[in-house]
Amino acid sequence: MSDAEFMAAAMEEAAAAAAAGEVPVGAVAVRDGVIAARGRNCVESRGAVDGHAEFELMRNLCEATGDWRLEDYDIYVTKEPCFMCTGMLINARARRIICGFSDPAAGGCGGSLDLCAHEGNLWHPEVISGVCAEETLAQFRAFFKEVRKKNKKRP
Repeated sequence: MSDAEFMAAAMEEAAAAAAAGEVPVGAVAVRDGVIAARGRNCVESRGAVDGHAEFELMRNLCEATGDWRLEDYDIYVTKEPCFMCTGMLINARARRIICGFSDPAAGGCGGSLDLCAHEGNLWHPEVISGVCAEETLAQFRAFFKEVRKKNKKRP
């Protein structure tokens, strides 16, 4: 499968998050061309700051493999990971982080700061940005457009 096909799988997770009323961010972990785990945002349903898609993905992957190391894994995320999630992926030694659209406000893979390139890190994942950027951004924007529409006060 291609990067675009794996990003499409991450977008399926984002769609499931949106259907549950969560911010639509999805992620998949891929090893040797096979999806090993999936994750989606569940901050609201769990009431937890670490309910980001990347943390859910990591929890699911650790449970499935019994290991926290990601040296052999490519992580596909529909939105560039925040600082917290980027730090976790660096510490878990992700091989590659493949992002849909960039986050210039809080992205940790180059959108706002490039934590992956920091010289002090013991691990430096390869970062690929912009895979299916238009599609992932459109999915994200559509969710917030609907939220604003529902929250609009009528006279």
